[in-house]
Amino acid sequence: MAATDFKDYYAILGVSKTATPEEIKKAYRKLARKYHPDLNPGDREAEARFKEINEAHEVLSDPEKRQKYDQFGQYWKQAAAGAAPPTGAAGFETMDFGQYGSFDDFINELLGRFGRGDRRTGRRVYTYRTTTEPESFRYVEFGGEDPFSRFTDISTQDTEAAIALTFAEAFHGTQKRLQIDSETITVRIPPGAKSGSRVRVKGKGQMSPFSQQRGDLYLTIELLPHRFFRFEGDNITCEIPISPEEAVLGTQIDVPTPDGKVTMTIPSGVDSGQTLRLRGKGWRDPQGKRTDLLVRLKIVTPKDLSSKERECYEKLRQASSFNPRSGLAEVQL
Repeated sequence: MAATDFKDYYAILGVSKTATPEEIKKAYRKLARKYHPDLNPGDREAEARFKEINEAHEVLSDPEKRQKYDQFGQYWKQAAAGAAPPTGAAGFETMDFGQYGSFDDFINELLGRFGRGDRRTGRRVYTYRTTTEPESFRYVEFGGEDPFSRFTDISTQDTEAAIALTFAEAFHGTQKRLQIDSETITVRIPPGAKSGSRVRVKGKGQMSPFSQQRGDLYLTIELLPHRFFRFEGDNITCEIPISPEEAVLGTQIDVPTPDGKVTMTIPSGVDSGQTLRLRGKGWRDPQGKRTDLLVRLKIVTPKDLSSKERECYEKLRQASSFNPRSGLAEVQL
C-alpha cells in the first residue's frame, strides 16, 4: 500500500482514535444508512463513500485489526500477516527499484506472501450484488481481506456482507439473488428479519487455500426506512391523524397494519400524542409470533373552515366551560 493510498479510517467514520466500540458502531450505522446505494441510486460518489465506510468499520470493529492499524499505520496488513513493517530505507540504496512504481510497491512485494490475489496490492476485494430481478443486479456491499491474513482461522474462509430489504420483504420473507464473483446464488430470507439480523448460508463463503473447503456466507440485514411504520423496540409504531371532534367524541377508524387494515376504536377524550395499542398486529418474531402495533394519535385542526363549520365552532366556544389552561394561574418562579 503506497503512502498516498493510506486511509484514515477514524476520519472516514468521523470518530476519534480513542473511540469506544459502541461509538464506532453508532457512527458506522449512521453513515451506512446515509450513503447506502439503495438510497442513492446512480450516485457513484455515495457508492464509493459507502465502500470506504464499510472498509473502515471492518478494521476498527475488529480489536486485533484495529491494534495492528494503530501500531503500524499504512503497513498494518503486512504486520497482521506476521511480517515486520519497514523501519526505513537503509540497506536498500544499492538495489534496483526500476521495476517498482515506488518504494512502497517494493516493500509490499518484499513483505508479500504466496497466494495473494495481487502481490503488488496485497489484498483481495469481494463484491456482492443483490436483487429480486434475475436480469439486473444492485450493489449491496463490498468486503475484502487477504485469505491468509488470519492464521487462527485457516480451515475455512467465512464471508460477510450486508443486504438491504424493504419492510414488506422483511416482514413476509423473500428470496434474493446474490452474485459472488462468477457465481449467482439464491438466498431465502425468513419472515420477521430486522436490521442487524444475520442469515447464514452454508458453504457459500470463500475457498480456503489450506483445506480446499468453502466457508459460510453471513448476511447482515439492513431495513430500508418505511414512510409510515417505525420500530420501537420489538414493536412497531405509526402516527394516525384525527380531527378535534373525533378526539372529543370518540370514533372508529381504519388503521393500516403490516398485513392489512383493521378497525380501531378511539375512546372519547383522547389527547394528541396519546398511544393506543393493537395487540398482535406488530412485527413477526423468529418463532412466528406477532408483537404489537403502537398507534400514536395526532389531533389535526382544520385550516379552511366553511361558514357553517365556523358557526358551529363559535357556538361550541360560547357553550363550553372547559379551560385547558386553568392550572397555569399558579405558575410562578
